[in-house]
Amino acid sequence: MANPVTRHLYLKCSIVAMALGVAGVSLAADESKVIRLSEPVEQTADSETFGAPLNESVPAVSLSDLAGDGGEYVGQSVRVIARVAEVCQSKGCFFIAQEGSSVVRISFKNYGFFVPTDISGKRVTFVGEVVAREVTADEADHYAEDLGTATSPVAPGKVYEIVATSVRVPRS
Repeated sequence: MANPVTRHLYLKCSIVAMALGVAGVSLAADESKVIRLSEPVEQTADSETFGAPLNESVPAVSLSDLAGDGGEYVGQSVRVIARVAEVCQSKGCFFIAQEGSSVVRISFKNYGFFVPTDISGKRVTFVGEVVAREVTADEADHYAEDLGTATSPVAPGKVYEIVATSVRVPRS
């Protein structure tokens, strides 16, 4: 049997190796961590739908029309196809849709579902009600914090947002 010094060194090295292994696994897991707090309500080979099944009969509206003069759409349900610029990294409770310079915040009805936190850059289809509201400076700062960015893409002041009931996300 090994002498006590050798055994002690072997034990210490084993503990350090296990600690490094655990730390390495933890770091790797954090880098690729995707939060998915809601299960899709519909799945196909090409997409997943969160919230309610997507109603294709809802009138389609461009994001630029909503961002520029959404007043005529307030209180109406709309269907939009847009690129996801950023997603709340805390839990996927909202995202920022963007087309060109048009930016609209998309939240979810009654906080009832969430989207995966890794959908930035994807073109999604969503259905929801257009609302007008005042965003405070504190809210804009909170959005930036949840998005993990230095500044919020949503400026304080009057904005048009969509409270979505359904979001279809492509798989690729």
